[in-house]
Amino acid sequence: MIYAHLRRVFLCLVLISSAASQAADRYKPFVLAYTSDAAFEDVVSEVKSKLQSAGFELLTDYRPYDGASALVVSSSDLKALSNESKLSGFAATLRVGVNQVEDGVQVSYLNPEYLGKAYRIESDMGTYTQALAATLGEGEAFGSRKGLTEKKLRKYHYTFGMEYFDDPYVLGVFSSQQEALDAVRTGLANNTVGVSSLYEVTLDRANSALFGVSMVGEGEDDKYHDDAYQMSIVDFKEHKSSAYLPYQVLVVDGEVLALHMRFRMAVHFPDLSMMGKHSFMTLMPSPKAIHGALTAAVNGE
Repeated sequence: MIYAHLRRVFLCLVLISSAASQAADRYKPFVLAYTSDAAFEDVVSEVKSKLQSAGFELLTDYRPYDGASALVVSSSDLKALSNESKLSGFAATLRVGVNQVEDGVQVSYLNPEYLGKAYRIESDMGTYTQALAATLGEGEAFGSRKGLTEKKLRKYHYTFGMEYFDDPYVLGVFSSQQEALDAVRTGLANNTVGVSSLYEVTLDRANSALFGVSMVGEGEDDKYHDDAYQMSIVDFKEHKSSAYLPYQVLVVDGEVLALHMRFRMAVHFPDLSMMGKHSFMTLMPSPKAIHGALTAAVNGE
């Protein structure tokens, strides 16, 4: 009798432990570090100072719309991630968002472990999660009700027929890395489609560089590639996610690549509904519009 009781208790503890382990192994895309009562510009300056004091290289302070800043940082270790695979250079930066909301200024960041698993990085991204937590605050994870498992993230696609991480836009193919870089730099500086360079990072992997770009659409016909318009559809909840921005362009071995919007936006906003006002259906023209704008901007074909 006592043995049977102890066995039941043991099994119960095993199940509880297993459930706790499964919960701990789920990841959410963003972390709300803290909310401040200070003025917006003061908070942006404070966050920049904290990041630089922690050893991060500040690449840009992108202002996609009023009351929002998307800060992008990198480091020598992050740039070295590009050695893992052809596409791993997309993980060479970390992104922090500062957003003015009704009750103060939110400071949040993209979860490095979430990003690393979604971008199929093998290195331990927990180091960067810990670094951001120590620098800005551990805070509250958000962006997905239940979170996603590592298995789900490493093979992520939103639904049947949608693109995976390794299905990027091919914006252009050039005879050499230098020719590709020249085309991208010239195109980003002189295009007429509203795409501009925010930063350029030379990565550790030979023949590999990463650009951050802003996208502005002029008028109703061009709104679907516009950063502000896209965020007005997807970033509507209490905790803001401007750390989704900016979009990235990777130049590697003479190819110019960008993650497909149907993968990139979906993995950052995995709970976004398919239908309704704040949905993928509202942005249905955006994947094609982004592909077209980026291709034109980097002198691709």
